[in-house]
Amino acid sequence: MSAGSQQIVPATKPGPLAPRLGAWDLPVISFIDVWKRFPAADGSLLEVLRGVSFDVPAGEIIAIVGPSGSGKSTLLNLAAGLIFPERGIVQVLGEETHGPVDWGRVGYMFQDDRLLPWRVALHNVALALEAGRMPAAERRERARAVLALVGLDEFADAYPHQLSGGMRSRVALARSLVGEPDLLLMDEPFSRLDALTRGTMHRELLLIHELRGMSILFITHDVEEAVMLADSIVLLSARPGRVREKIAVPLPQPRIGTGEAVDLIAHLRALLEESSEEIVK
Repeated sequence: MSAGSQQIVPATKPGPLAPRLGAWDLPVISFIDVWKRFPAADGSLLEVLRGVSFDVPAGEIIAIVGPSGSGKSTLLNLAAGLIFPERGIVQVLGEETHGPVDWGRVGYMFQDDRLLPWRVALHNVALALEAGRMPAAERRERARAVLALVGLDEFADAYPHQLSGGMRSRVALARSLVGEPDLLLMDEPFSRLDALTRGTMHRELLLIHELRGMSILFITHDVEEAVMLADSIVLLSARPGRVREKIAVPLPQPRIGTGEAVDLIAHLRALLEESSEEIVK
């Protein structure tokens, strides 16, 4: 998969979700022949990734799908600089990772919303800005603006227990966006939502992506979600994870219910079943 040629045009004035990458002709992430093992309970080493190589082009949404245990979350943590490859190279925003990435440019949305129960929504979102030197008033202003973007401006003073699951996910999304990242990493962020709410979150994420022009790498077990959202899909084999196939999704939005999308979903499910049955020595 080669780097995309899309150009990101800077906004005329700064503000929440104003594009910052400018014209970026390099991949925002490159996995180059990445291998990774972890210690197993019996003292041996469990091989999770084997020779994985692919790029995340600037401004694109890339989905990673694969059987359980194929190394999807491991790839996301490698991209975040939370762990490091045993062999190979991981480059993020043009730099090889040797430690945690620049969290001013990279957002991470987890499977769990991880909201602090003693903080209202506004302060949960603003938490992502507290490590820097931004004045408190500006943090609150930025947090309110992003909450409005995800449709929760009226719930800024609500505590997590007063919010539905979908609302909590929106707060978590706002928190990952408030720093105006160039790259957003997403670890199955909508997997615990009902189908209707998940569809709403998909539409909001696509709108934010269109406004922001950010690059997104997300993992999912749901091939329908991958087809609905992604510009390209990376299919991993069973453990140890290897890139079995890279699939471009050149379908216009909205895709739900279209014949092309239905056919691609069926094709991916068949490939995923084949990958799950693989035995690798």
